Amino acid sequence: MNAAPSQLFGLTGLAKAPADLPVLVVGAGIMGAGIAQVAAQAGHPVMLFDVREGAAAQARDQLATTFDTLVAKQKLTAEAAAHILARIQVVTALDSAARAHLVVEAIVEKLEVKRSLFQQLEAVVSADCVLATNTSSISVTAIANGLHHPQRLVGMHFFNPVPLMKLVEVVSGLQTAPAVADGIVELAQAWGKTPVHARSTPGFIVNRIARPYYAETLALLQEQAANPAVLDACLRSVGFRMGPCELMDLIGHDTNFSVTSSVYEANFFDKRFVPSLVQRELVDGGLLGRKTGRGFYSYAPGAEKPAMVPDSPALTGLPPFTTLAVVGTGPVADALHQRLAAHMPERLAEVARLPDAGWVGLQVGDAQLRLTDGRTATELGGVSAADTAVFDWPTLVAPTEVLAWAPSVRSSDAWATQAPLWLQALGFNPQRLADVPGLVVARTLSMLVNEAADAVQQGVCSAVGADAAMKLGVNYPAGPFDWLARWGAPAVVQVLAALDATYRGERYRTSPWLRQQAALA
Repeated sequence: MNAAPSQLFGLTGLAKAPADLPVLVVGAGIMGAGIAQVAAQAGHPVMLFDVREGAAAQARDQLATTFDTLVAKQKLTAEAAAHILARIQVVTALDSAARAHLVVEAIVEKLEVKRSLFQQLEAVVSADCVLATNTSSISVTAIANGLHHPQRLVGMHFFNPVPLMKLVEVVSGLQTAPAVADGIVELAQAWGKTPVHARSTPGFIVNRIARPYYAETLALLQEQAANPAVLDACLRSVGFRMGPCELMDLIGHDTNFSVTSSVYEANFFDKRFVPSLVQRELVDGGLLGRKTGRGFYSYAPGAEKPAMVPDSPALTGLPPFTTLAVVGTGPVADALHQRLAAHMPERLAEVARLPDAGWVGLQVGDAQLRLTDGRTATELGGVSAADTAVFDWPTLVAPTEVLAWAPSVRSSDAWATQAPLWLQALGFNPQRLADVPGLVVARTLSMLVNEAADAVQQGVCSAVGADAAMKLGVNYPAGPFDWLARWGAPAVVQVLAALDATYRGERYRTSPWLRQQAALA
């Protein structure tokens, strides 16, 4: 049923009168079933369709089991569960779409299949029906190509598991009508979700900004800077629920590699998104993670989970020193001084403060223990200050926080032994890495901020939207602009510059937006 554009987009009432407006969900897999559940819980009559015979009925039966579980846990009354399930109707033909005011597609991630489906739907649906795709990576503009009224197509990207995850990326293609995107935002809010506007670019918000979280760890593994357990522990220690290696094992390396490859190709092979040879080898070997029993870690029965690296050896006393100074200004320097006061109050009077040295850390005699600015310890120490070590960006919150550190290759054996003892005395669990630029946390957070900055500059999302998307969509402990506010644009730009100077090429180029923020600081 075709309609003139002026007749389209009556969606604003959908959020206001959910009991009156039917929703058709096409695709009865995990995502489709979850979307059907959320829509039905919000009060919509829901039609569930799948081309595979029996799939929709099976999904409804599984939802019945889910509701029984919720009732048993007293999270839902039996009466409410019965009413919700009664709203979900299995349909066997797309002709049922004639009754729908909204169609949400959650089928296979293939452009031509999605495009064909929406062209079929457009011949059936009413003039004021909105068409939504749950695609996680395919261009909404491309899916709409060939529709009589592409203005009515919008991305409505949920995250798995749909009933629990709050984020919905509302994705506008080139021809999506603003009224449609705004209506979907209202609807998502009525469904108890947190919607974020996004423009249809490769990866949208979450899958784009998240790439460095995996990519930097994979790069460090390729350089043999540390093992997966150490890298995971460092990032868990700053608040991430899972380290990159265990998260990739959970997602599946085939899936993660495919998304990275898709974003890389869609961005015309931009080196910032280049896939990893380390992950490619895992995929080629069938070591896909939990679903195959082995990825970075073993998931065989009885296998020991490497949840955390071991503690550093027990400290028997502070290392000897002739003179000691806390160097630099800011939160890290202040925290170092406070921790020294807690551990050695009797000698605090001997600890000097050197605020104007141009770096942050400890000066122990002639040796330096420096907060990373992206440069390696070897580069910072040069020849004249060979006893140099660097440590990673800390949260200064977590007890016995795992903290990466690295000595200069010119450091004496004595300093390479003493440096981690000082970190341990300050309340950290130091883990030695190879002397790589930016260590783990500093380079990962800087690249996440950099990617988010480019997304904002390119109009993909707002800074507020980026923070919300990353915290709600992938459970980050903070958003990229939260980290930017904490560390400051100059520090982030310095880390990126050091990475670029070491590796050259386009991967670590600094976002113009971020460079401007650093100039304004």
